Amino acid sequence: MTGWLDGDVALITGGASGIGAAVAERFVAEGACVVILDRDGARLDSAREKSADPKRVHTVAGDVRSSPDLHRAVAEAVDRFGHLDTLVANAGVWDYQRHLTRLSADELDAAFDEIFAINVKGYLLAAEAAWRELVRARGSIVMTLSNASFHVNGGGPIYTASKHACLGLMRELAYELAPKVRVNGVACGAMRTDLRGPEALALGNRSLAASFDNRPADAPAPPIPLHDASVDPADLTGSYVLLAARSQSGTVTGHAIQADGGIRVRGFASGAGGDRL
Repeated sequence: MTGWLDGDVALITGGASGIGAAVAERFVAEGACVVILDRDGARLDSAREKSADPKRVHTVAGDVRSSPDLHRAVAEAVDRFGHLDTLVANAGVWDYQRHLTRLSADELDAAFDEIFAINVKGYLLAAEAAWRELVRARGSIVMTLSNASFHVNGGGPIYTASKHACLGLMRELAYELAPKVRVNGVACGAMRTDLRGPEALALGNRSLAASFDNRPADAPAPPIPLHDASVDPADLTGSYVLLAARSQSGTVTGHAIQADGGIRVRGFASGAGGDRL
């Protein structure tokens, strides 16, 4: 039995940890070869060593803010595996819901530049580096979006603005690259992942996973319908596979799968109406 991505080659930015690492593992399980671009060399080594099939994993140390690094990753993908079918634009940072009123003018200036450079410019530069090979393969781009691409307070003003921008970028590229390349996104909800914050706010070493680990046992459930669902990144990878697979979503482009636990249908009195069932 073959997987949905049998024979495909994917480049995943920020793929050495969190949702990116989970997507890389799932893609390998579905038959793909993957190239992982990440800044953290130690994590890259770990990702390759832990893979179920290390021969189908190639790692590249680089920064999504660097066009040369991204072009090098694309070139290495083609040199090693022969072609490139999917770009997963994923690398990002979160602002830990730092509100406008808690930011000085200098902090706002520096954090905006850093977050937008990684979260938005990084996606655009990755697309620029990859589109030629994706056209040749009639491939696809899958962007990691967020509940903050559609709703407020999934982050502070900078993160929310960046993820709204990514949604617009996804839709624009879906138009510009059609009919040769499909461009879609997965708008993820909160998950237990090693998502870091911007260096500009001294949050580069803070991990979102710690927030889950330190959550009190009696803390109220998140106000979303699927509040008892797992928050493991692996549980969100199916949407990426679906959108990357030509045989499963070959007519889908410009679409964002909102894998956020059902935020759009939560009630006024409680997140979900069926807790007593």
